[in-house]
Amino acid sequence: MVVVVDTISATPLRPRHPEKVNRPDALSPPKPGWIRVRAPNTRGYADTRNIVKENGLVTVCEEAGCPNIGECWDKKHATFMIMGDTCTRACAFCNVKTGMPGALDASEPEHVAEATFKLGLAHVVITSVDRDDLADGGADHFAQTIRAIRARCPSTTIEILTPDFLRKEGALEVVAKAKPDVFNHNLETVPSRYLTVRPGARYFHSIRLLQRVKEIDPTIFTKSGIMVGLGEERHEVLQVMDDLRSADVDFLTIGQYLQPTRKHHAVMRYVTPDEFQGYEKVAYTKGFLMVSASPLTRSSHHAGDDFAKLQAARAALAR
Repeated sequence: MVVVVDTISATPLRPRHPEKVNRPDALSPPKPGWIRVRAPNTRGYADTRNIVKENGLVTVCEEAGCPNIGECWDKKHATFMIMGDTCTRACAFCNVKTGMPGALDASEPEHVAEATFKLGLAHVVITSVDRDDLADGGADHFAQTIRAIRARCPSTTIEILTPDFLRKEGALEVVAKAKPDVFNHNLETVPSRYLTVRPGARYFHSIRLLQRVKEIDPTIFTKSGIMVGLGEERHEVLQVMDDLRSADVDFLTIGQYLQPTRKHHAVMRYVTPDEFQGYEKVAYTKGFLMVSASPLTRSSHHAGDDFAKLQAARAALAR
């Protein structure tokens, strides 16, 4: 990774990841043949990009460098990232900018609702940066966005992917009471890797967060995901599955970690498609209603189709 220092402009450009600039390069092995994505160059992709830009919105698809952006935007599926493009945390795996975020945009909930309407989304996914600088971690902004979408697009189902609201008392309750259809919060990795991969978070706090959602409203689907290839052991992944089921989580996603830059955590191993299939089979035996496990699985990939499958799985259990 090269850091460019602007010595000409009055306001020099700040590195995207200032906390990682002085780290030594972390080298990953070459990508295997099963990690392949299509370049984003379709008409549908361009249309989605235009709608996002016209409404002044940020998407995690772009900020996190998602490998599925071409496929999803071609279908006019986008995951909106609210509360700005700058995160207060510096996770070793994440490509979102780190720093002190700006003030919240009070009109953002309405802009997200309008973009949802223009894209004709039957199912929308809303995520955010971590906002540890805010007293409620941005919980009320999440709730306002949910309400704005309900008002503008009453038939659209809403999935949220939230931060952990660590040390933000009452924040989770504000979001859950806005009644999203799916409440997603990712564990990201196994507990033994938290210190190096997700140092600002606490594993069992995240488990409890997901459990608390069900206590507040059992009708909300809960969802979580992890990345593999970060140095975890198979038995640790299986333990994560058990911990999530103890919190009554409905939906599990497992995908391959891909290194954004050489300053980020290295890929320790590329997990084979057969291993992903094995994880999926085991997860279903543990009682998850829905499991998505593959090298290119991401939290929001095929979210609308997966929500329909979740509903069908719950209905089948009720018979």
